[in-house]
Amino acid sequence: MSYVHHTILLVDSDSDQAHFTRLALQRVGVIMPVQLARDGEEAIAYLSGAGDFGDREMHPLPMLMLLDLKLPHISGVGLLSWLREQPALRRLPVVVLTVQVPATDLNRAYELGCNSFLFKPNSFNALLVLMQGVAQYWLGFNVPPGVGAEAAEAGGQYGPAA
Repeated sequence: MSYVHHTILLVDSDSDQAHFTRLALQRVGVIMPVQLARDGEEAIAYLSGAGDFGDREMHPLPMLMLLDLKLPHISGVGLLSWLREQPALRRLPVVVLTVQVPATDLNRAYELGCNSFLFKPNSFNALLVLMQGVAQYWLGFNVPPGVGAEAAEAGGQYGPAA
């Protein structure tokens, strides 16, 4: 199965991990390029459409964010907190994809509204299996909320906000 027109924002400061995650997503049928932010500040700029990210044809709003918690400058938890305060972006599905962290970090991510929490696997084959499940569920089965200015104005893609 291929997943087209499904922009994913991958937020990960580990360039090797980001490369393998993008490769795994490509191998499981994610056709659109996966956008990459290397830290929380860059992710905020991307999501805000600031600076170089102002062209939404080149840098469309994602329908899913894969977020590592271990980020320089602004942590993944800080980014998640910022995201949930943005009226036009707070419904964006966020899957935390990170290394083993203390239970307090896991619980804090859920308190701040992450939709799922996954640990990075140790092998590429395991990453392929994980990304197949992520793509199948979040890009195939899941009915996404409206995200962006239009959603904020219209109360969401599928009706008024609750």
